[in-house]
Amino acid sequence: MTSTPTPLIEVENLKKYFPVSGGLFKKQSFVRAVDGVSFSVMPGETLGLVGESGCGKSTIGRTILRLYEPTEGRIIFDGEDITEANMAPYRKRMQIIFQDPYSSLDPRMTVGDIVGEPLDIHKIYEKREERNERVLQLLSMVGLNSEHMNRYPNEFSGGQRQRISIARSMALQPRFMVCDEPISALDVSIQAQVINMLMKLQQEHGLTYLFIAHDLSVVRHISKRVGVMYLGSLMELTDSRSLYRNPLHPYTQALLSAIPIPDPIISRKRRRIVLEGDVPSPINPPSGCAFHTRCMHARDKCRQSRPEMTEPEPGHLCACHKVTDGW
Repeated sequence: MTSTPTPLIEVENLKKYFPVSGGLFKKQSFVRAVDGVSFSVMPGETLGLVGESGCGKSTIGRTILRLYEPTEGRIIFDGEDITEANMAPYRKRMQIIFQDPYSSLDPRMTVGDIVGEPLDIHKIYEKREERNERVLQLLSMVGLNSEHMNRYPNEFSGGQRQRISIARSMALQPRFMVCDEPISALDVSIQAQVINMLMKLQQEHGLTYLFIAHDLSVVRHISKRVGVMYLGSLMELTDSRSLYRNPLHPYTQALLSAIPIPDPIISRKRRRIVLEGDVPSPINPPSGCAFHTRCMHARDKCRQSRPEMTEPEPGHLCACHKVTDGW
């Protein structure tokens, strides 16, 4: 009898609200950036998170790492509840690659000092020679060499800077990594190189990724499972193939209909789903289902009660009254 593997990351009903000043006599309000999200990530897996800008994807990643403190919910890493734990022992095992390689690197530090900083903070090496040898090893891992070690970030292209960021995040040999839109600031010609490098590093070092992006084609390429977010809520979660072949949630269907297809014949036959209206404010989200204000299938039930995440197909989770009730 084989035992079921334990998830490396478990998120249970995670909420993150940011206070907004309401003035002297006004009641304080909150931006509901993440509003009750639950999922798990298995060891060695890549879970992709997609959705429109401002839907809470990056906030989830940063809250899991406790760069933001959660408002409610639980975060479990490798079977240990870290929701309120001292994060110092976990920093070696959990890392992040930030979106913008131009602002995430200190312009006053050399590449060698940037990549070696985690080693210095955690006092990994006593001897300078051993530390420098590790830095060179990390640079080589991302396609850079010893000549780059004493140069500064402004001397590098965007793709090279992101490679430096990846080398820094790999310094402490982490198990889990949040990739917060790591290629969105890069030229299209460089994006594929960085994605392939991330996949190679995952294979060689057994990494687990939470890959955050808004490009559905990229997420399909790198992710084993994909979660679709809208206004701080998780709408749908399943394996990559099922999501793209059989999207269940109306919002997922609309997103996928917007992906360009290179074949003009297929493209002309395909029906584009155009969403009406704008995304509601996360300060004052709609009642019931967060998507009902833009959904063509919305009924009174959608406006009154928030749909629970159900499993209409094995391994395919969806939060939609239409799917659950079979309209």
